[in-house]
Amino acid sequence: MVLTHTAYSFRFGVLEPKDVLNLAELHGCEPLVLAEINGTAGILPTLQAAKIPLQPAVDLRMGGERLAVLFPETPQGFQALNAWLSAARPHRLHELPVLPDVRTVYPFTCAPQRMLADHEWIGVEPEEVRRAQRHPQYSRCIAWTTMAFRNTGDYNSHRLLRAMENNTVLSKLTPQDHLPNAHRWEDQSSAAAHFPATLWARSQDFLRSLPPWDAQLGKGSGGKNQQSYTGDPQKDQALLRHLCLDALPHRYPRATRAILDRLEKELSIIQEKSFTAYFLLNWDIVRYAQKQDFFYVGRGSGANSMVAYLLKITNVDPIELDLYFERFINLYRQSPPDFDLDFSWRDRQHLTAYIFKRFPNTALLGACNTFQYRAVVRELGKVFGLPKFEIDALADGKIPGGDESAQRLLQYAHRLHGLPNRMSIHSGGILIAQEPLHAFSTTFLPPKGFPTVDFDMYTAEDVGLHKFDILGQRGLSKISECVEILKETRPAEVAQLDIHDVRRFKTDPASLALLKQGGAMGCFYVESPAMRMLMHKLQTSSYLELVAASSVIRPGVAQSGMMREYIERHRDPEKRKRAHPILLDIMPETYGVMVYQEDVIRVAHYYAGLSLAEADVLRRGMSGKYRSREEFLAVERQFFANCREKGYPDADAREIWRQIESFAGYAFAKGHSASYAVESFQSLYLKAHYPMEYLVATVNNGGGFYRAEFYLQEARRHGAYIEPPCVNEGRTDTSLRTKNRIILGSGRISGMDIRVCRALDAERAQNGPFSSLGQFIDRMHRAEHPLSLDALLLLIRAGAFRFTGQPKRGLLWEAHHRLGHKPQAAPSLSLFEEPVRAFSLPELTHHALDEAYDQLELFGFSLGHPFDLFTGWQGKHSLSVKHWPRHVGDTIQILGYLVTVKHSKTVKGEHMQFATFQEHNGHVFDTVHFPPTVKRHVLKERGVYLLTGRVQDELGYLSLEVEHLERCPMISDPRYADSGLGHPVVQLPKRRGANPTVKRQGAS
Repeated sequence: MVLTHTAYSFRFGVLEPKDVLNLAELHGCEPLVLAEINGTAGILPTLQAAKIPLQPAVDLRMGGERLAVLFPETPQGFQALNAWLSAARPHRLHELPVLPDVRTVYPFTCAPQRMLADHEWIGVEPEEVRRAQRHPQYSRCIAWTTMAFRNTGDYNSHRLLRAMENNTVLSKLTPQDHLPNAHRWEDQSSAAAHFPATLWARSQDFLRSLPPWDAQLGKGSGGKNQQSYTGDPQKDQALLRHLCLDALPHRYPRATRAILDRLEKELSIIQEKSFTAYFLLNWDIVRYAQKQDFFYVGRGSGANSMVAYLLKITNVDPIELDLYFERFINLYRQSPPDFDLDFSWRDRQHLTAYIFKRFPNTALLGACNTFQYRAVVRELGKVFGLPKFEIDALADGKIPGGDESAQRLLQYAHRLHGLPNRMSIHSGGILIAQEPLHAFSTTFLPPKGFPTVDFDMYTAEDVGLHKFDILGQRGLSKISECVEILKETRPAEVAQLDIHDVRRFKTDPASLALLKQGGAMGCFYVESPAMRMLMHKLQTSSYLELVAASSVIRPGVAQSGMMREYIERHRDPEKRKRAHPILLDIMPETYGVMVYQEDVIRVAHYYAGLSLAEADVLRRGMSGKYRSREEFLAVERQFFANCREKGYPDADAREIWRQIESFAGYAFAKGHSASYAVESFQSLYLKAHYPMEYLVATVNNGGGFYRAEFYLQEARRHGAYIEPPCVNEGRTDTSLRTKNRIILGSGRISGMDIRVCRALDAERAQNGPFSSLGQFIDRMHRAEHPLSLDALLLLIRAGAFRFTGQPKRGLLWEAHHRLGHKPQAAPSLSLFEEPVRAFSLPELTHHALDEAYDQLELFGFSLGHPFDLFTGWQGKHSLSVKHWPRHVGDTIQILGYLVTVKHSKTVKGEHMQFATFQEHNGHVFDTVHFPPTVKRHVLKERGVYLLTGRVQDELGYLSLEVEHLERCPMISDPRYADSGLGHPVVQLPKRRGANPTVKRQGAS
């Protein structure tokens, strides 16, 4: 028999499944044994593509040495094998058990010295034949040979992968770590010639006695998800209908005949397509989330469904938005609609644990990480034993001229690029199956802590497993935390607030003003410079307009050139006459412009006359999810054939196809965009009415598009006083004290042990505030969690003991005196506070600039004005943004603090940049830096810049086309100045929320 493996034998195999199958067909190796190394990750992908008989097996190896090859006889045997492998690898593979319906074939060199059981055999290599013929159990011997390499390049690639896996240089790789070079592909007849005919025939009989696998796994039909929610499909259907009718009065108080007809149509198709359990499983998940008061958003193509809306899986009304039913579901669609369920990043782990507990056959979906070129160059550099500076140069494309070893390294980097490297986890996919998932593959346990299958979403779909997307995002965390903060700061108001009353938010004047005026910093999905620019151009002033903007901003529409066309048609009704009449009739709401994913289906179906099945193939192909390239190309040919038959001009058909093609998977389904818009309006409402609470929640949840510094500056614009951490008034997270005092959280201190922060909060809550640094040390320096000197110094430098009224340097001295000599026994709690020996110090001063640099080091930014750390800008002429409308086309100067920069490339591959800056007065403006400017001045680091450029007006949106920029120098850090020089330190202006400082002259 011929054994082989694919590159899914990670860091061992070098051939993709299609290459293995082509070679097997070329050399007549039938049936072929696919013996993946220590797992079954490659079996499903290979079975799906196989056109020849294929027998799955597992090649157990420790390093490069084979322990046994295991052949499952039945699906039950395959499941038992996967379950054992998942538990045993990587350290217990030698503890080989007797598995039901699994045959074990041992290598001749390590066969048991006993009588073999019925399920046990001995595999013989060509060079072992003579010894095998003298073996007392020769009748239990079968012929096998491994074919792994096409040529020397494959062999060398294999050795390089083995060196990577063993974390060693190539010269130290032993023969036991890798396969011999002799394992080359050859004709099966040639391989058979190396063995006695009877021995080869016995191996073929062995294979023929095993059942065929192509119909059992790789090409199975029918859904493999959990088939019933209640255990009875009839009861499932009754439950789904009952839930929908029960929710109807709440969602549609005045349900019309059209609404009832739509509901019946959906329920009928859901039943016919056997998707009832899929809907009920999603309902179960969101119902649990509701009981736990978890915030969530349901989106994806399933958001086009009225049933999903009634079940509260989504919060999008398909009637209000006129959502295209066939995008959600049609009789030709093989897979259920997508439901992407977004939860707070703080709640997702809890929700995932519930799903695993609630449904028995559950696993996370895997994802296959492949070798990427630069990473491979670095890995091979280590294998070649190169020093780091040479590896860096090679990875950056700086190839040493004439260096043969470097050229060879790069040659193999290209060979390995794109090969599977190892399994990881999908971003949010969970599989809930009818049978145990070990029936399909092995599983592994990532740091997330849940079993994960050894195949990806495409393989899952092909075998009939459709994922449930349980995702985490920070936008929902900001909303939920803001509501919690409001319970503390405004309990009476929050009692009247229903955060799910989206209908009211959609028409709230203050929220709409933020949207229209570009004041949505911190608000979900609408705060980025590109989105603010688009909304300004569109003059977005309603929910429906925001739904469209959420999809228009996607690369598919922009790349087709139709984003500008949409904006112009939106602003000028006369320009809507440019639309193709058929497209305008199909998509009147978007003025004949394809904006949403379902527009592809609509145009393909109504314009080109494709069937809904063909249109769905086209939609999937545009997102890179086609099951076969040939199927997609056939639909493309049919599109143009139908257009010719309908008499459309070739130029029109080509232009419409170009627009379809440019979508390339980037466009949103309309229901998906609508779900995003719902969350956007929730955050807009909170930002408009409770800016302090909302911005604090934004900072605590990782911000959004911008850095935390920018959100604190935004809070200051709204009247906030920003203060450093405080051991008495602050918390681990940033908190709001009174209506405008924001105290930074101790958890934001760089290098701070978060456990100390939480212990601090717990101690203060239990025993009250601290009266002094000494008392803090006594109370916090406990045996179960001793307070380290490093943590204490960080708190002091951050200003967390300013309540004592003592200068920082004095506190630092005291900290070293108490904790800096040697480990002390943790003091026990005493009824009375014991006096600490006092000591006297000379007067120690601290300057505001010291404070600013401490904050910059500990928080990543200063709590003062960002301009205060820079010099050279004072007195410079700067034309404020508010005066730009009178200077369109003029060359002006403006000072700005860099907020964010985006790197991009032109169609010619040249580098350009888009940036956002903040004026001294807090207003923001956007800039564009074309390639000639970028070649002279590349934006790399934060700072205050003097920008020179031309004011541009594009559809009412003003920006600066930068021609020249100059970064203002930072004021020297006085903490490291030479005190003997006596250079004066520039006095910083006092700012709201700044600490009192002691004035001094000279350097520190």
